[in-house]
Amino acid sequence: MIISNCRRIVGGTGEGKTLVTMQPINFLAMVNAKTGTITDPLHELHDKSLKGSVLILPYAIGSSVGAYAIYSLKEYGNAPSAVVCSKVDITTASGCALAEIPVVDLPDGTPISILKQGLKARVEADARRIVVEFS
Repeated sequence: MIISNCRRIVGGTGEGKTLVTMQPINFLAMVNAKTGTITDPLHELHDKSLKGSVLILPYAIGSSVGAYAIYSLKEYGNAPSAVVCSKVDITTASGCALAEIPVVDLPDGTPISILKQGLKARVEADARRIVVEFS
């Protein structure tokens, strides 16, 4: 499956297994940068690692310091390879720009639910597309 007409937020290409959540993430309060895992026991991705994934989420929540948490993920080697949002927020955009992690928005009206957990995906932000392999 190819999803085109994404909005490029941060350029580049990243690939990995999809890590999909319908819940927002607070990168400062819910993610351990040293391990790359979601620490909030109430989050559907609790104990899942962001490392090397194509992280798909609606948007981030919390303070702007979350951008530095995203950068810390990169510094510790635990960052996602790319991020896909329903509607990107300033925290995700600025954190991924600092960390040089490609980010795109899904095209208007495209639900996150069409993307399933654990599929191989490649985000080509400059080409404005996501390529997902169903195997």
